Amino acid sequence: MKTTLTFPKSLVFSIYSDHILRYIRRNYALRIFCSEPKKLHNDRPAVFKRRPPTAMFAVPPELIDTPHAHDPVMLREVIAAADISAGESVVDGTFGRGGYARGILTAEPGCRYIGLDRDPVAVEYGTSLSEQLPGLEVHHAAFSEMEAIVRGLGLNSVDVVILDLGVSSPQIDQAERGFSFGKDGPLDMRMDTSRGASAAEVVNTMGEEDLANVIYKYGEERRSRAVAHAIVEARAEAPIETTGRLAEIIRSVVWRAKDGIDPATRTFQGLRIHVNDELGELERGLDAAESLLKPGGRLVVVTFHSLEDRIVKSFLKARASKPASKGRLMPWEEEEVDDTARTFALVNKKPLEAQRDECRANPRARSAKLRAAQRTDAVARGAATDTESKQSGADT
Repeated sequence: MKTTLTFPKSLVFSIYSDHILRYIRRNYALRIFCSEPKKLHNDRPAVFKRRPPTAMFAVPPELIDTPHAHDPVMLREVIAAADISAGESVVDGTFGRGGYARGILTAEPGCRYIGLDRDPVAVEYGTSLSEQLPGLEVHHAAFSEMEAIVRGLGLNSVDVVILDLGVSSPQIDQAERGFSFGKDGPLDMRMDTSRGASAAEVVNTMGEEDLANVIYKYGEERRSRAVAHAIVEARAEAPIETTGRLAEIIRSVVWRAKDGIDPATRTFQGLRIHVNDELGELERGLDAAESLLKPGGRLVVVTFHSLEDRIVKSFLKARASKPASKGRLMPWEEEEVDDTARTFALVNKKPLEAQRDECRANPRARSAKLRAAQRTDAVARGAATDTESKQSGADT
């Protein structure tokens, strides 16, 4: 009588797996010790090393100085999304050093280009640049004020609105502006130095709990409470007046991340956003653009971090969809939904990102996202809300 032995499948699989692993180890060992592969900075064989991050990924964009540091980000994509024709009017809510103005006026010299900027230095630069670029005019104003500025120029509407958010490269590069922790200077961080409280006033007067909330909400710093506590203890000894001292305080309680980003990055971002009310400015600016754009007009927005992009995405999603339902209705009731209430049509459902060649040439473009939408002929929702509130006030 024959007897057959049966083995569990798991045991068979384990035996085969063990043989396979031995084969892989033996062959890789031969490659490592016989071929002398190229060594990396930590002397580990390249065959076992993941693609090493380049310097532009290890260093925050605020600290990178390149020959292309002042080039406009995603210029090709912005020009394509704006789709400007001769005779059209453009509002650039963040003029900066006129990178978009040069590109657009070179591609279409027949348009009218209205630049706005909160920075007096940028306005002065734009005024001198307007002598070289016919059709360019620059005004000292925040982009949330674009509607008042444009109507003051005798225009009721415009064809294109461009917003390039965040802080500009020249502001970071100038130590006296107080934006960069890589260059010691006065702790200011104001985009418009003629108004508002500076970052030094904020860190030296704000309560510990409020300061922690600002750093956590706008900087997304997990150790915000530890940072705020360290700041309060340090300012009790002496006022914090320079970027260098603030950065040292932050580094004493926040450790460097694996990606190499400086521990002070998130806290500086949070303070900058708070000092300039950047998110509130963005919300008001989007409403102003909705009211100002004519039917068929284009809105082009370039963001650089998740807080900005989230606001733009939510705004366009809400404006490109039907208004929310008022609630449940009985089966015989029909809710009247005005399909014409969509004030924007999305040009691209997903944001565009900078091409690889641009990221290599200008590392600051690596975090940029572009969203674009086209204005419909529906009444701006902000304007409709104001009209309804005025009517209700008159009735009462």
